[in-house]
Formats: sequence, structure tokens, C-alpha cells
Amino acid sequence: MKLGVFGGSFDPVHNGHLFVAEAVREACGLDRVLFVPTREGKHYRDGAMNASSEHRAQMIRIAIAANVAFALDESDLVPDATGYTADLLPRLQARYPGAVLSFVVGGDSLVRSRWKRLDEVVDMVEALVVAPRGGVSHDDVDSALAELTPERRAKIHELDLPTVDESATRIRDRLHAGKTVRYLVPEPVYRYIAEHGLYRP
Repeated sequence: MKLGVFGGSFDPVHNGHLFVAEAVREACGLDRVLFVPTREGKHYRDGAMNASSEHRAQMIRIAIAANVAFALDESDLVPDATGYTADLLPRLQARYPGAVLSFVVGGDSLVRSRWKRLDEVVDMVEALVVAPRGGVSHDDVDSALAELTPERRAKIHELDLPTVDESATRIRDRLHAGKTVRYLVPEPVYRYIAEHGLYRP
């Protein structure tokens, strides 16, 4: 089985996430895409507007319910999870023995975050799939990957997709300001946020 691993805070999951996951699944011939929310950690966004792990997982669960090729995996929400991809991937490999893993990352995350042990991550996957995000160029991605060996660079797949402008930060900001986010997030997520009063002042 070919599994895509889509990690992130998903705070909240939005339509851009779903589009990227489906586009990666199609482009890479994946059997399933796992949405893997990360636990709050020292590198997680600070702020009172963040939703709890339980809320974030539930929003993913209801957002992906209609797509049988999507699944929620909570391996990175357990108490001893470090939040680092290099520690997550062995857990997933043990949970899905025999699966071939590809890791999905937004270009903005790859370029603007401090990735630790990126070489280990690349060694553990069939492909590191980079989706265009946040105005990041091909040259930016090249610079972020400059220290990888040519063998590891060969595993990097940059996808040619329409740029997705939705961002969880913008969605949280709109909600905090009392503005609508309907149609930026899946309808069940929109209702869930309203029902639970998430991201409100």
C-alpha cells in the first residue's frame, strides 16, 4: 500500500488542505492519505486562539468523512510524541507494516520552518512531496534543500498545482474578528467551529 503522510497543526483543517491531499493522492498514485495532526509543542504556534488537539482531530475526522481515500492518524498526538517528522515516520511504519510512505509538505513550511533531521526524513520515505504554498518559488525550495545529497534530492517531488491561498492563520484571524469563514472550510467544520465557539475572542 502506498500511503501519503500529511502532517501539520490543522488549526483548523480547511479546503486548501483537502485539495492538496487529493491532488497529491492523484499525482503520486497513493492508495490513502493520512492526515496526521501534531501535538502542541515548543515549535507549535503560541496563542490563546489555538484549538485543542481533541478539537483539531475531530474537525479533521468530519472534514474527510466523505473521502474513503483519506484517514485520520493520531500517532503524533500521543503524550510522548516529539512533533518531529523524523520521530513520527518510524511510528507510522510500525503501524502500517509493508506500506510505502510519502511525506507531503507545503513549500512555505519547508522553506520557512527550521527542519531538523531532514536527511533522515528523506531516507525513510519514497518521496518528499512539496506542494506550492505561500508564494514560495522553485529557487526557494532549492535553497532549503541545498544540503541534501543528490541521491536524496532525487526523492523530492515538486507538484505543479494551483496555488492555494487559504491559510489556517487567516481563518483564525477572521473568526477572532467575528467574520465569516464559510466556504473557506468544509461545511461540517464551519458548523463545528460555530457550535463550539472556537477561535473566538
